[in-house]
Amino acid sequence: MIRVVLPEHLRTLARVEYEVVLPIEGAATLRSLLDALEAAYPMLQGTIRDHLTDQRRPFLRFFACEEDLSHDSPDTPLPDAVQNGDEPFLVVGAMAGG
Repeated sequence: MIRVVLPEHLRTLARVEYEVVLPIEGAATLRSLLDALEAAYPMLQGTIRDHLTDQRRPFLRFFACEEDLSHDSPDTPLPDAVQNGDEPFLVVGAMAGG
């Protein structure tokens, strides 16, 4: 089971609390995690990654174990601590301002 922490606007959309827990079938990669997240919460489809390209949305970042995974290949395995449920996978809304 993988723990996922979503930013406030996505938690509101999905009607969930701070953290969700998802089972992952097969290899735990960024792609399989996002597939499981969108399957469990269909209202999030297209909000984290583009419908057509599967590319991460520009104002979202992915972090795990204090590392930025935003630019990693979608097929890179997630860190062991995330796969074991010891550490959460974080979807973070980018901060912008002027």
